[in-house]
Amino acid sequence: MAVKRVSFHTLGCKLNFSESSTIARQFEEGGYQRVGSNEPTDVAVINSCSVTEHADKKCRNIIRKIHRRNPNAIIAVTGCYAQLKPNDIAAIEGVDIVLSNNDKGDLYKRVVELQNRGKAEVYSCSVENITRFFAAYSSGDRTRSFLKVQDGCDYKCAYCTIHYARGSSRNIAIEEIVREAEEIAAAGQKEIVITGINTGDFGRTTGEKFIDLLRALDKVEGIERYRISSIEPNLLTDEIIEFCAASPKFQPHFHIPLQSGSTRILGMMRRRYTAEKYKERIARVRELIPDAFLGVDVIVGFPGEGEEEFMETYHLLEDVGASFLHIFPFSERPGTPAVDMPNKVTPRISTERVTRLEELSNRLHRSFAEKFLGEVRGVLFESTDRNGTMYGYTDNYLRVRAPYNTALINTICNVKLLRVEEDGDISCEIVG
Repeated sequence: MAVKRVSFHTLGCKLNFSESSTIARQFEEGGYQRVGSNEPTDVAVINSCSVTEHADKKCRNIIRKIHRRNPNAIIAVTGCYAQLKPNDIAAIEGVDIVLSNNDKGDLYKRVVELQNRGKAEVYSCSVENITRFFAAYSSGDRTRSFLKVQDGCDYKCAYCTIHYARGSSRNIAIEEIVREAEEIAAAGQKEIVITGINTGDFGRTTGEKFIDLLRALDKVEGIERYRISSIEPNLLTDEIIEFCAASPKFQPHFHIPLQSGSTRILGMMRRRYTAEKYKERIARVRELIPDAFLGVDVIVGFPGEGEEEFMETYHLLEDVGASFLHIFPFSERPGTPAVDMPNKVTPRISTERVTRLEELSNRLHRSFAEKFLGEVRGVLFESTDRNGTMYGYTDNYLRVRAPYNTALINTICNVKLLRVEEDGDISCEIVG
């Protein structure tokens, strides 16, 4: 009997990648062979995103493409788009299973049941019933793992569907997460990216604190680097910053969403901080960890954002010295309060503002990188060979490239940073 093949197509956030990887391990343990996303397959799993209309459209296009290439394959769709619009997805030709976020961990079991029964199913549930926690971490990358520590969000920002797609904030206990980190270390991966929907809100379910999780993970032997994937500015406490500054394992790298530099727009977005509070938090990071890389999420074109509010955002990003911007044009999501807000921004203006921020991001990133030229910093090199070149990241998240050398894979070695290339990567010299 031929070995069955399974492919994975993951859209969206790091959390989805950690979950897809865990589901993939379940299939492999069940005797399946994992194949690439463009290879012939017997089962195709799509872990969907719904942060924008573009993400929804991309999911639909992937489903149709898979069905054309593999007309007899089982297509199973889960994730946030599947949670929000299960019947829309089920209506697409070729889809066999649509699974809610609450039941994502049952996907392998549902596929096996379908193969034995031959009848398509939609497993949906309301947001009130999203209560389970699907523990997950990514594997396969020889150097780095995304470790899920939290799921869901209670914030209900005016533009966001995440609360409806992922449910309320919840987590498993610190001791369980530590066990997973130990499994990652045993597999030989040296870096963990701590991820969640609202990571800093960890502890809602168990009564524990995020800082206590960081302290426990810091003690796991074999893991040499940690990064916090994203943390809300109002949850980035002095205690967390001070701990990261003192720990050799927690890297000088923060991803802190801004969304808007206008306090008025932040209020309309239902964010939980002001522009001044954001600047104060970044100033504290800069005071204790001056070399820190700062990634920032920004939404442009939110209803009511005029040129004045946009420039407030632009100047704030300059003032705090952001290292890289993740820029999103505002996308109306059905059922969110922002849909009914007046003073919509035209797509033309939003696109023009995105372009201006992309240019700013490139300038800020180059300026940040140039500060460290001539320095020696540790780089964790990855295994991918791109035309004789390999890549890795410094502690403060500068991407470095060097001639491919298998001896450097999954090792942290010292390099001298030489120059910033046109694409923003840094050429280096290995020094030890």
